[in-house]
Amino acid sequence: MQTRDPQQRAQLVYLSHGGGPLPILGEPGHAAMVAFMRELGPRLRRPDAILVVSAHWEERVATVQGAAAPELYYDYYGFPEESYHLSYPAPGDPGLAARIVTMLGDNGVPTSIDPERGFDHGLFIPLMLMFPDAGIPALQLSLLHSLDARAHLDLGRALGGLLAENVLVVGSGFSFHNLRAFDWSGKYAPDPRNDAFQDWLTEVCTGDLTTLERERRLTEWTAAPAARYCHPREEHLLPLHVCAGMAQTRAELIFDDVISSKRSLALLWS
Repeated sequence: MQTRDPQQRAQLVYLSHGGGPLPILGEPGHAAMVAFMRELGPRLRRPDAILVVSAHWEERVATVQGAAAPELYYDYYGFPEESYHLSYPAPGDPGLAARIVTMLGDNGVPTSIDPERGFDHGLFIPLMLMFPDAGIPALQLSLLHSLDARAHLDLGRALGGLLAENVLVVGSGFSFHNLRAFDWSGKYAPDPRNDAFQDWLTEVCTGDLTTLERERRLTEWTAAPAARYCHPREEHLLPLHVCAGMAQTRAELIFDDVISSKRSLALLWS
């Protein structure tokens, strides 16, 4: 039997991508995140392509970005003018997009390709920090409008065919995303409710659980301590579900620090 080269295994990371363009603008509350992401790119094996599941794209069915040269969507408001002139000219990957659509379809997941959609800031902000040369083909996969946790685990599982490829899958969200609870001055204050949820998320994703038990807890995530305080709406959590469903194993905690006054996490499956 042929043994798979471990160097070809996909890498998966769920990260907290910060507030709009603030990480690129030098906002002090993002300093720890910026330092982490600048170190993360060189730490990872350089991939042949990057697939980003962004919290900022939802569709009725799983939709893959198929543009050959995606433009940027400046999908944020009220920031300095310079934030609307950022550039990240990474090429798209229509070939990989077509293969993902086939892979999902073969696993019973309804899907489509959007040949025109550009990169939203869930992609270009973290990748500007991780891979500033913009030399790696990149594309996005949408969330589902349903925001159903089980469906996003299943979506990840249906992407399992990518595990044998040198692809980086980025779940780009935010492990704390209650906009009313942030102190946008960046001043940190202890938040026991947030700590309780982040501790729960760490235990579930990195603990010695069976895949069945891990997925059960992630499916029932609203039962976690302070779940709806940390995620009044779950679109910034669900990219983690896609990664976990695809990886089918436990993760490594690679970031646990403060972003804009709130403790947030990043996880790696490799």
